[in-house]
Amino acid sequence: MNLQSTDFELFDVSAAFAQDAAQLDARWKQLQRQVHPDKFAAQGAAAQRVAMQWSARINEAYQRLKDPVRRAAYLCELNGAAIDAERNTAMPADFLMQQMALREALDDADTSAALQDMANQTAALRCDMLAQLAQHTDTRADWHAAAQSVRALMFLDKLADEVTRKRATLG
Repeated sequence: MNLQSTDFELFDVSAAFAQDAAQLDARWKQLQRQVHPDKFAAQGAAAQRVAMQWSARINEAYQRLKDPVRRAAYLCELNGAAIDAERNTAMPADFLMQQMALREALDDADTSAALQDMANQTAALRCDMLAQLAQHTDTRADWHAAAQSVRALMFLDKLADEVTRKRATLG
């Protein structure tokens, strides 16, 4: 293993958006068994520190690969399309209009049923966006469009979090 390997190389999976969650889970467990610091107790503190670095690197890669938005952002970065969400907020007008309408609907939602409808709506939109993202990455290798889709998903995930918080306040 090489600390400089990509997450995909480390997990021995293709550098693609579509991933098998069970395969990632199994590989994570396998890698963690290989580098568990307890296995290096007899080799001294330095070996245990290296094992802990490896364990942290494996956990970081696993967290990134198992989350579709983080995985897509990572793929974009690897392919030269920076997400740069803090500074690049340019989005298509129709997407921004949709986001404004959803936020207004969230502001107006004052019942559990209305908020459940919002949660369902955002989940469906997220599913559609993930399918588009798979097309941009795995089928077309259109990294600019993929980066834009990642930024859109970040907007949508933030909205979904706000829906969840508002649902929690209604009790």
